[in-house]
Amino acid sequence: MSQHRRHRAPARKPRHRQALAGGAFAVTVGLGVGLGVWASGGDGSPAGSARRTSDSDSVASSPAAPSASPTRSYPLSKAPQTIPAVRSHTAARGPGWRPAHGERVVVSDASLADEGKLIAGELGLTYAGEKNDVRAGDVRLALSGGEGGDPESYTMTVRGGRVVISGPADAGVFYGTRTLKQAVRGGGTAPEGVVNDAPAKPRRGFMLDIARKPYTAGWIEDRIRELGDLKYNELGLHFSDDQGFRIQSDSHPEIVSKDHLTKAQVKQIVGLAAARHITVVPEIDSPGHLGAVIAAHPDLQLRDARGVATRGAVDISNDRSAAIVDDLLEEYAGLFPGDQWHLGGDEYQALTVRDPEASYPQLAAAARKAYGSGGTVADLTTAWLNDRAATVRNHDRTPRAWNDGFFRNASVRPGKDIVVAYWTGKELGARQPAEYLAAGREVLNYNDEFLYYVLGEPQTFVYPTGQRIYEQWTPRVLRGTQAVPARYDSRILGGSFAVWSDLAGAQTQDQVAAGIRLPLRATAQKLWDSGQPALTWAQFKALANRLG
Repeated sequence: MSQHRRHRAPARKPRHRQALAGGAFAVTVGLGVGLGVWASGGDGSPAGSARRTSDSDSVASSPAAPSASPTRSYPLSKAPQTIPAVRSHTAARGPGWRPAHGERVVVSDASLADEGKLIAGELGLTYAGEKNDVRAGDVRLALSGGEGGDPESYTMTVRGGRVVISGPADAGVFYGTRTLKQAVRGGGTAPEGVVNDAPAKPRRGFMLDIARKPYTAGWIEDRIRELGDLKYNELGLHFSDDQGFRIQSDSHPEIVSKDHLTKAQVKQIVGLAAARHITVVPEIDSPGHLGAVIAAHPDLQLRDARGVATRGAVDISNDRSAAIVDDLLEEYAGLFPGDQWHLGGDEYQALTVRDPEASYPQLAAAARKAYGSGGTVADLTTAWLNDRAATVRNHDRTPRAWNDGFFRNASVRPGKDIVVAYWTGKELGARQPAEYLAAGREVLNYNDEFLYYVLGEPQTFVYPTGQRIYEQWTPRVLRGTQAVPARYDSRILGGSFAVWSDLAGAQTQDQVAAGIRLPLRATAQKLWDSGQPALTWAQFKALANRLG
């Protein structure tokens, strides 16, 4: 097995089809269409290309009335082809919309300025801020108001030579601008009609192991731009492991690897991610995978009954082990402001042997002291997870942990709010995903059969393909190739494609970017809409490859 690896969606109101004036037809289609997306610069230019500048004057405008009605001389429009595919398009007759020099992006609320400036720069338009007048060619971004709507939903109306993108919150409006960008980049014109769109799953992630293999800040930022265009909303950073600790620390500088990200670089990464409505989810894995910490603090090393060091594992019967990990959790809570935190919890080597109590008598003694004569190493390890969860919970973070950090026979139970990050079923005493779901736990899908891109393909891993994800995987396929029953779907919050750097030199970071391009797009499609895509894989791939 690799060393490693690796809120609930708001209730949605039913979508209502909208009738269009001037020869509109209510033709609603759900598409599994793919479109290649460009990793772009901070202003929306393609990564590595010369960047355009745009007018950044802050000024909002009210919804525009159409200046002309579409006529039946135009063919009935087709849905825009995007990754992920839009889930509903009401077709209409009309010319659609294409950007032209001098046309404007206007907003109804100053809070949409970031979204407005970004799409203006990407399409070569002028950002005009808040305006009350109406002009031909306008793109208007608006908050639709009302309570209870999915904040990631949006409506994009193309009518009368103008575009209106609206949603209950700025996240949905941002996703609408991604649809507009892809429609224009892919076909030159945003088609006439109305798109109503929202994701099937509220957590759509990409996880990157920067502990075993350092990646440059610029490369990570390019992935954020790519993820934003694909409507992902999480970036996981696994930055501590046996091979390295890759972010500057002020509380424990002695543990930091020579090749690391500075806090200033991380703040820039977090800021760029926030602008793309992506939450950065940090992971300090414990009590296993702490080799970089142990290298600077050998007194924390876990040793078995023979005195042999256990790789990567701290001695959780030593209070100093908890103290240093909590120091780091407290420190980085100030660097990563998102509401999610990954605690790891997997592959603690004391629990991968047949008789943990005999192999690690110091852990067994601590367990009996804390939990009575029946106390076990699993109890002690679960208590460790709960204590770390309490630390991040004090910072209003929702904790998650790998599924092999949850133990069936422990008398100490993991906190009910700890989300299960399900990646494997190969550990001792492995449980089927349905056991977690039936117990009421929320689960995230990191299925190592489909979603693990492990550098060098060690052990039994092979590089995942976009085709296999696109044709065979859904968020309900949590372990192996079998889906859990549909009744559990609402408890599966989403999933994450993961890059693990086990054999760090096997690929350059540019090779990684190329290798994950199609798998990322396929995963985005299945997290946004878990149903059967309308396009074949060959059609999906052709679009992605044609459009870059």
